[in-house]
Amino acid sequence: MVKVLEVSLQLDLSEFAAFLWQHQIPHRILEEGECQQLWVSAGINPQRISQLFEIWQSGGDLSQVQVQHNPALQKGQVFDLHRLPVTLVLIVASVLVALLSGFGDNFEMLRYFTIADLIQQGDSLYTSGLDSTLSSGEWWRLLTPIFLHFNIPHLAFNLLWIWVVAARIERLQGLNVLLGLVVFAGVTSNLAQYIVSGPLFGGMSGVVFAVLAYTWLWDRQRKVSERFNLPPALMVLMVIWLALGFSGVLEGIGMGAVANTAHLIGLLAGLAFVPLVALLRRR
Repeated sequence: MVKVLEVSLQLDLSEFAAFLWQHQIPHRILEEGECQQLWVSAGINPQRISQLFEIWQSGGDLSQVQVQHNPALQKGQVFDLHRLPVTLVLIVASVLVALLSGFGDNFEMLRYFTIADLIQQGDSLYTSGLDSTLSSGEWWRLLTPIFLHFNIPHLAFNLLWIWVVAARIERLQGLNVLLGLVVFAGVTSNLAQYIVSGPLFGGMSGVVFAVLAYTWLWDRQRKVSERFNLPPALMVLMVIWLALGFSGVLEGIGMGAVANTAHLIGLLAGLAFVPLVALLRRR
């Protein structure tokens, strides 16, 4: 990124930042000592942004200003895969695990990714339990159920949201924020679902609810230098889907068992992660 300007902490840049996001100009505002710095992505003309800032600071009407976009830059933002390592790992790992486990049909492979080991004796299925997972040091099992999917629509639906929403988080706020959110939401939603239904569950849905809730609440903050600008109606859709799941309607129309608890805890984890990230970024 390229630094455009440096101003006092007393100057409220939220209105100017909102203008930049409105015109899809990637930027970041950082605090450095007693000043705040405005940075823009490489490829954006910093002189032009500086001119726009001067117009805004002098009381000019930015709504009358023409902002031209760089098509090459916009195209690069869509295919900047090198900036999305966590998103790509989530997608590739989910596809590989789904194929290796035969979408749940390959029992010997499936048991490596469940939150607790599964033991089959004749027609009966037993579990070693969560205590065994922790005592044996297999901590990775707390997260790996997010990579299990049991049919193609289940996999495609979840990964579509990961590509659209999780990638936006990683592109805008960095891999550390997305990685932290995925681990936090994945572990908490998996533990909650295990308590309710036992070890035989899987899916990225808890993480999907988390990233959607996180982006929704982040954009509801008053003073943020960056916004995701996803449709607010997505939150309404999440709540409706959650209600349908708990009411049994989704199972009733043939969608199979739904990890409703993982969805709910994932949503709450996404909301809870917002103040944590906001606090760490201020510091």
